[in-house]
Amino acid sequence: MNFCSNCGGRVHLQVPTGDDRPRHVCQACGMVHYRNPLMVVGCIPQWEDRILLCRRNIEPRKGKWTLPAGYLENGETVIEGARRETWEEAGSRVADLAPYLLFDIVYVNQVYLMFRAQMETPDYCTTDESSEVALFHETEIPWHDIAFRVMEKTLARYFEDRSVGRYPFRIRQVTRARQ
Repeated sequence: MNFCSNCGGRVHLQVPTGDDRPRHVCQACGMVHYRNPLMVVGCIPQWEDRILLCRRNIEPRKGKWTLPAGYLENGETVIEGARRETWEEAGSRVADLAPYLLFDIVYVNQVYLMFRAQMETPDYCTTDESSEVALFHETEIPWHDIAFRVMEKTLARYFEDRSVGRYPFRIRQVTRARQ
C-alpha cells in the first residue's frame, strides 16, 4: 500500500501508538489502514442424498470441482452471502442453512464459514463462474479433482457426519497449501 484511501496522502508502515504490530499509517491525515483476513462463505447444497458441486470456470484452480463459495460482500449477512454464492456459481436456490465448519486459513489470511443447506428444487445450471454443475452421490465425488483442500476437508467431514446422522459445528485450521 502506497497511498491513503481517505485523503490520497503517502502511507508508511509503522506501529501506531497503542498497537502491537506494523500498520500502514497515512502521514497526512493519520488514518490507520488495517488489513484483516477475508471472509469466505459457502455451503454444501444437498438434494436428497446427493451433493451439488461446481467445476470452476475461473482461476484459481480452473477446471477443478468445488462447493459453491466465495467472498462475503459488505452489507450482507453470512447466510445471504452463502445463498448468493450458490446462485452465482450453480444457479441453485438453497434453504435451511445451518453453520457447519469454520476454517482458519492463516497462511492466506482467510476465514471460511461453510453451511449445510438444502436445495429448494433440484434445479441448477452452468454460470460464468462454473463450466459444469452436477449432483453427486458420495461414491461419485471426484476426490482427485477437488479444487481446494478446505473443500476436500469439508466434504470428507460432511460424509463422516452424515453416516452417523450428527452435524456438530467445528472450527478447524488449515496450516499450509496443498503440495
